[in-house]
Parts: sequence; C-alpha cells; structure tokens
Amino acid sequence: MEPDLAPASFADFPEDVQLCILSFLTPPEIATFSCTSKRFVSLCRSDAKLWHALCDRRWGSKTQIRRWGGGKVCYRLLYKTLSEWESLIGFWRRSGQRSSAAAAAPPPPPPLVIFEWGPSFVAGYRVFPSQDGTYGVVKSPFLWMSLSPSGEPVNFVDPDGKSGEFGSSYCVDSIGKTDLIPVDVNFMGCTHLVVEENMGLGYNSRRDGFWRSSSSANLCSDEEEASGSENGTFGSLPDRYMSEMYQYFANRTSPGGSGASRRQRKREKERQGKRKLEAEHFVKIIDCSPTPSRPLQGLWKGIGDCMKLEFYLVTYDEIGGIACRRVGESADRFSGCAPVFWTSRATFIEPPFTQEEAIMYDSRMHLHPIDEENYMFGELPMENEPVSRILHINSSYDLLIPDLAETTATDRRNEGRIWQYRNGTFGFGFLRDNFIIDLKHIALNGCILH
Repeated sequence: MEPDLAPASFADFPEDVQLCILSFLTPPEIATFSCTSKRFVSLCRSDAKLWHALCDRRWGSKTQIRRWGGGKVCYRLLYKTLSEWESLIGFWRRSGQRSSAAAAAPPPPPPLVIFEWGPSFVAGYRVFPSQDGTYGVVKSPFLWMSLSPSGEPVNFVDPDGKSGEFGSSYCVDSIGKTDLIPVDVNFMGCTHLVVEENMGLGYNSRRDGFWRSSSSANLCSDEEEASGSENGTFGSLPDRYMSEMYQYFANRTSPGGSGASRRQRKREKERQGKRKLEAEHFVKIIDCSPTPSRPLQGLWKGIGDCMKLEFYLVTYDEIGGIACRRVGESADRFSGCAPVFWTSRATFIEPPFTQEEAIMYDSRMHLHPIDEENYMFGELPMENEPVSRILHINSSYDLLIPDLAETTATDRRNEGRIWQYRNGTFGFGFLRDNFIIDLKHIALNGCILH
C-alpha cells in the first residue's frame, strides 16, 4: 500500500507559479493574503514582479505595459491608474450646451468620441461622418492621456484634430507644431467625465520628456499667485479652487476683506480670459452593440433622407419601448429629446409575411451612398437585403415633447416598419414615405468600420 502523499502547500510552488496564481487576485485580496505569512509580505510588495504581473494579465493584450511612463513608472501606481482609465474605453457623447460667451464662436466639434488603448497611452478620437457621400467614418485626434515616469497624469487636447494619429511621444513631438492644450480629466461617477483646461500646467518647464503640472497644493499670497500664474508654478485646478474657497470665506469676515475679494475676482476673471478651451462634459454610451434580447440596440450609421451620412443611437427604455435618435448637437433645438422614431411595440412579426407586407417592402427605395446609387460600368443596382423579421413602429413626439402638439398635429403619430435583415443590420421607414433608411454598424469589436 502506497503511503499517503502530503497536500502541496502554496509555499512549495516556485515563485513564478506563485506570481501567476496571485495575478488573478484583486488588490484587496492580495492585501488580505499578505497578512497570512511574513514570507509573503515581500512577494506581495514586489512592484517589478507581482504588480507587473497584475498589470500584464489585465491589460497586456491591449497596451504595452512596460512602455508606460518610459518604463520607469511604478506598476502599483500604473495598476491604480489603468483601473480608472479602463472605464474610458468605448463611445462617449458630449453633453450640455455651449455657454453664451461661445455662442458666436465657430461650430462645435462633433459630439461623438471614442476612446481606445494605445501602446503607452489612452487616446480619444472625435468621430464624425465622412462628407464624400459614402458610409465612411472619420476619426480625428482629440485627447491624449498618459503618465510621466513619476506616475503623474499627462493629458493634452488637440483642439483642431489635425496632427495625425497619436503616438507614444505624440505630445512631446507635437509641441510647437500644433496648438495642444493641457487639460484635466475629471470623472464624475463611472459614466460622466469633464475635460477642462489645466491653467496650472508649467508650459516653460520640461522634465522627464513631459510637460507637466505641479502635484502639490500651494497656497500663495496675492503677489506670489499673480506672478505664479504667469509662470505656471502654482497648484493644479483643484488646489487653487480649495485655496480660493478658503480665501473667500476668510475675506467675508476679516477686516479689509472686500478689497481682497475684489482682487480675487479680478484674478479669476483674468484666468478665465486666458482659457483657450471651454470645459466639455461627456456621457458614456453604455450599450453600443446589439444583443440577442435587444437586436436593434447600439450606435448605427445610415444615409438619411437628407442624403447625408448620419449617426443614430437606438435604446430600449424601461417600459419595453424602443427609441431611435440622431446623434446631433445637444445645442440644437430638441436634438437631445426628439426621436427619429419611438415605439412601445417591441414584438417582431416572424415569417412567413403577408403579401401586403412583402409589397410594402419591395415597393420602397433604399437610400444608399451616391456612388452606390449611381451605379457605373453597367453594373446592376443593389438587390434588397433578405428580411428575417418585421417590427411595427410609431413616432410619438407628444409623449416626449408636449409643446410640439400643436405644430406637429399631423405628424405626431406616424406608423412605420423596421425590417431586420439576416446579416443583423436593419432598415426603417414610415408609411407616408417611399424610402427605407438602412442602418449599418459604426464599430465592430470596438474598432471603427470605415
């Protein structure tokens, strides 16, 4: 009879196996595990071994972990930063309206933004339809986010989006060539972020290959702050706000406070006047792709009745309805609430279809790009997509915009159809029209389809 084998202990495994096992744990779990034995404390604190393994397992297939911060950043800090920035990846939509001061400014940039992983950074691109009459989608550089070797965030906005693709040394190489603007990116929950100009960045000082801001809070006197604001040596925006809040309440109760308060307001007005970038708010588009239970959900692109490429967002509401909206400017009247269509009927008609439904589909013209519509070289027109099922829809503006009841009395309820195709895409049209707007995917597996 063979003797009983003693169970293997975690301490008996080679270190590389231990690191592999620990890389599956979360930081709180690692902290708990480190308390089990003094032998494991040093292993759990090992930045080059354990925390690199944690970063590499979670993001190694998406970005090059060793290149962040020029390869000098602390991996424990990198893990913390990437855990937060990971929620950026995907599509976002600009929210809110421009201030009255910007009303006379040039038209705002496109509202749709996509964030993607780069080799050693996170890149944000503005996304907008091409203007060449095709289904093409254009990406323009918008926001570059990385870390300095010491682990400080280094964020820049390219306001013009004319600098080409982002690279690892994008900001350093582009200084002097483009009007890059240093910014703070502040999260307000998981689905809302604010991008605003960082007036505290040291424009004239470079260190470690990055342009960077001070990370310490500096409470300066009037003269010091006045001079520091020119050289970029005072604290970051949150630091200065705390300082100003303190000074504001102190000035209200201190002798001569009214004069100090006026100076404070004057300095703030001067800082506002120096801003090159107005703060932008973005809301994340959570459900960007269809699912088996929500086949129409997500971001789509299609040639609209204006014969231009437009973006559409289809969402399912809490009462089982489906709403489709154009992704337009939030400053435009009703763009944030007026649907292209809304229906409470989410049940599809399955084949076989009636002859009436077949005629309704076959008799309509599909809106396509000009180069596809005006076929050349003797090619035949495109055939209609095979339909897998049909959904009845109605547009009901009075439910969302009661004030339009009088002006749209004849158009408030418009019956139509959604034709879902076998390839997963769909088209829609109303009975009053003689065309179908076919919608295609904007992105697949996180990649823009051009």
